[in-house]
Amino acid sequence: MDITKLHISVCQPEQYSDWDNYIKSHLEGTFFHLSGWKKIMEKSFSFNCPYLVAEANQKIVGLLPLVEVKSFLFGHSLTSLPFCVFGGALADTPEIKTALEKKACDIAEELGVDYLELRYKTEQKNDFLVKSVHSYFTTELNDGHDEILLSIKKKQRAVVRHSLKNELTVDVNKDINDFYHIYSTSVRNLGTPVFSKKYMQNILTEFPDCSDILAVSHNGKTISSVMNFYYKDQVLPYYGGGTVEARHLKSNDHMYYKLMCHAFDRGCKLFDFGRSKNDSGPYKYKKTWGMEPQPIFHYYHLVKATELPNLSPNNPKYALFIKLWQKLPLKVSQIIGPFLSKYLG
Repeated sequence: MDITKLHISVCQPEQYSDWDNYIKSHLEGTFFHLSGWKKIMEKSFSFNCPYLVAEANQKIVGLLPLVEVKSFLFGHSLTSLPFCVFGGALADTPEIKTALEKKACDIAEELGVDYLELRYKTEQKNDFLVKSVHSYFTTELNDGHDEILLSIKKKQRAVVRHSLKNELTVDVNKDINDFYHIYSTSVRNLGTPVFSKKYMQNILTEFPDCSDILAVSHNGKTISSVMNFYYKDQVLPYYGGGTVEARHLKSNDHMYYKLMCHAFDRGCKLFDFGRSKNDSGPYKYKKTWGMEPQPIFHYYHLVKATELPNLSPNNPKYALFIKLWQKLPLKVSQIIGPFLSKYLG
């Protein structure tokens, strides 16, 4: 197309429906590209979200979601997208994608951020700096519950079989209170600031038909819980955790297997286990299920920053903070955590 006829502007509320329709029809469109995330970011954190729409002949031909995150402690960024595995531009042609990325760079310069960050599922051809330190994991959901179990790697399959003998019960619901207690406890134990309950509730409210919570209980007490997203033919377990008791009863392993079965019953064909930092504990755990890691590419345009950011919990300068955070009373971590976590996208 004639790139001179391209018009790029910030997405308006009346365009949300067309925005989402474009994502659903685009081969690379993901759950995280949906306009609902813009509303969640604004309602939960009051972030500035200059979502970009490229139009030609009054038709959407490309888009790029952007969120500005500004923190005294952790810096100032323009990201697509914080808290999400994927983001980046979607477009009809490479030329339109390049134009959207150029516009994002211009906005980053105008806002005076430290850097622009674009998260892509595949390697891109652009002039940005690139870092690939995370991977994502997926597996196909085979024909039936028994086949799903047989598809799991032998050693991990034995763990799941063991969990099936532990008198665990599963419930799919939207009980945010029960879930949040389990999730915030698990995150505190890892030494990471927890997101607010408001943010979690906003996700369930914004995506009522494609989100739920799967909880595992023992003797009437919930010991594992995970919030899941459903989009196109995929299920994505995203936020979750378990109690100390869950480890002994293999409750988390039970939870993910039962989620696979539940998703299959809903018509899903792919289980997306999300992203993990390469060679981390979660990375190694996901490999035990027989899933092969696929690289994620983060592209950067530096504005005020002189080097690529490193907000990873593996960064040595955060080691003392993590140790102190793990010792906090749960209630204290639930109060303070949300003030910090919103900057750790």
